[in-house]
Amino acid sequence: SCNEVELIAPVIREALDQAGLDSVQDVGFTCSGSCDYLQGAAFAFVSGLDALGAVPPIKESHVEMDGAWALYEAWLKIQAGEVSSALLYGFSKSSQGDLPSVLSLQLDPYYLQPLWPDSVSLAALQARAMLDKGDVTEADMARVVADSRQRAKTNAYAQLAGDVAVETLLDEPEFVAPLRRHDCCPVSDGASAVIICTVEKAKEWGRPYALIRGIDHRIETHNIGARDLTRSVSTEIAAKKAGACEGPIDIAEICAPFSHQHILLQRAMGLDSNTTVNPSGGVLAGNPMMAAGLSRIGEVAMRIIRGEARRGLAHATSGPCLQQNMVVVLEGA
Repeated sequence: SCNEVELIAPVIREALDQAGLDSVQDVGFTCSGSCDYLQGAAFAFVSGLDALGAVPPIKESHVEMDGAWALYEAWLKIQAGEVSSALLYGFSKSSQGDLPSVLSLQLDPYYLQPLWPDSVSLAALQARAMLDKGDVTEADMARVVADSRQRAKTNAYAQLAGDVAVETLLDEPEFVAPLRRHDCCPVSDGASAVIICTVEKAKEWGRPYALIRGIDHRIETHNIGARDLTRSVSTEIAAKKAGACEGPIDIAEICAPFSHQHILLQRAMGLDSNTTVNPSGGVLAGNPMMAAGLSRIGEVAMRIIRGEARRGLAHATSGPCLQQNMVVVLEGA
């Protein structure tokens, strides 16, 4: 079993190597994303900095969010001209506790958190609302899982992969009705890292790169009963503001922790059959909390860099029932 530092260090080293950099000192800013609740201590994320080294000092920041929001903070710094490059990483050891219950601590502290509704039960409420409205069927949800497992066969980092029939999935018992266990993402430990920079810096480094053409994130009310759970209005707005509809999307990576959310998000972003969605298998094949959204951005960027797509979309989410959503549009250089 690895600790947080042992999870972080290898992925940071790999990101630096891919960019042709020697150390963290070669980038202007570093930002991380994690959740102190998972470690059960205030400022627990500070221990992860041991993977970077304490000396010499660096410009560093942290967000109590998925690493995708660390990327957004760094993107803003680059846009403001404060720095020309940044290293972002997200990490978690979700297996240390009962993750669905731990996430209850992120709910509204007055009305929801005292009831201790776990993340799976809240997602089940959303799935039931979609089923009752006719937006999705249980067969649709099982098909999402089957596609995820099949595509994850080519992903060396996938936790769940293989060929499974929709009928076999539907024969499994309910876990938290109407969700079955396969409808829920697995509990995963892991980390991911991404380096972003200006075009001028990328040319200076002499490495291939993908361009961030648009990025936007939106939040909805924390009051579960005050929003329509069968829609993701924040995702719809973020996709529009990021420019998703301004050209064809060849590839998309959606951060959907539950099978019904995959369908909801795909519709919210207007992705059709011409777009290859979740070629990595998505988070249903492996969900390292606080790193899954950043990984979606990295997945799309690397496929564009390898020439597998010209224009792609990456999505990240945080909070219960898709409360907060980010959309990133990337293109080839």
